Amino acid sequence: MSQLNSFTDRTGGAKIDTSKKMRIGIIGCGWIANNHMEAYLAQPDVEIVAGCDLVPGKAEEFFKKYGIEGAKTDYASHKEMIDDKSLALDAVSICTYNRQHAAPAIYALDAGINVLLEKPFTVTLDEAVEVMKAEKRSGKVLSIGFQPRMDANMQQIKKIVQSGVLGDIYYIQTGGGRRRGIPAPFGTSFIADETAGIGAVGDIGCYSLDLVLNALGYPKPLTVSGYTSSFFGKDPEYSGYAEDKRKAYAEKFGVDDFAAAFIRLEGGIVLDFRIAWAMNLDTPGDTIIMGTKGSLRIPSTECWNGSVDKPMVIYHQVSGLDTQTEVPIIETTGGDLLVYLFDRKIRTFLDACKNGTPAPVPSSEIIYNQAIIDGIVKSAKLGREVEIEVPEF
Repeated sequence: MSQLNSFTDRTGGAKIDTSKKMRIGIIGCGWIANNHMEAYLAQPDVEIVAGCDLVPGKAEEFFKKYGIEGAKTDYASHKEMIDDKSLALDAVSICTYNRQHAAPAIYALDAGINVLLEKPFTVTLDEAVEVMKAEKRSGKVLSIGFQPRMDANMQQIKKIVQSGVLGDIYYIQTGGGRRRGIPAPFGTSFIADETAGIGAVGDIGCYSLDLVLNALGYPKPLTVSGYTSSFFGKDPEYSGYAEDKRKAYAEKFGVDDFAAAFIRLEGGIVLDFRIAWAMNLDTPGDTIIMGTKGSLRIPSTECWNGSVDKPMVIYHQVSGLDTQTEVPIIETTGGDLLVYLFDRKIRTFLDACKNGTPAPVPSSEIIYNQAIIDGIVKSAKLGREVEIEVPEF
């Protein structure tokens, strides 16, 4: 490979072959699409050739903002864009609201196009199953947008658990949240049932579930007893909304702003989970992973952002003495952490597509994450514990 066609990505990773550009389309040009666009533009082997959005003109304005010329954006739907064979798309990023995750993912995969699907995977378990069926039919890469996995501190948590230093894991407490953090700065797509479908439990709850489930190797969930509420989102006096939007947003709010659950996992492990977009508390607690030889405390953060900002602590015994070992924070980058994590999310997805290697965040794992979210919602509605059944693929 010529040195003229070889670049190192800006996160300091491996050399990138630029002799063939990956042709990328973006489905959904709202809030999170900005992070995708900026990360793609940082990759030397990418050509962003198309975009679409259900709102007329939105994709065109989005592409103009980034000075991208020659891209096609005059599509009325994701189907029109995917059906345009002149684009020769290699992959798409799906950045739509939650209820529009499944349909374009299935359509793109069935068209032989690789898919990077933003989190949460879908709204329901049934939808996630249908996406995975399309993935299997196509043989293409489907990766789910869990960029916290790319953080060195998240990876360190998995190393600690997998090393055996904690012994057999039997109890986990996880979650987190925001004191005033219902995401409605650009409208109601995150809080209206017809667009979001699920609230805090899917938006940031999926991250905290992935933190511990990934560390454990994603054991199968067996049962869930769940609870959800929406006291803050439906309150027209909620101070987290812009003052002139409070009444309208409160009336539109149709999802959860708090969720809690008790989940039984295979291997005799129990998971105590809670997540909040809004609460009268600074934090619902640290993440704790308890084992027969030691336990790990992972400090909560003010606003769950996919990393750890304070040292973790392992509680164990050394020569019969109760001991605490501090695990220092790994400084991954001197710049913006979110930028770094999105760069890694996009780069690892592109590498999987180009090299035919497994997805960096595979659906075979995240299906269990989605099954738990689905179970929490169902259990909360029924007012009782429910069993979780995930089909085999």
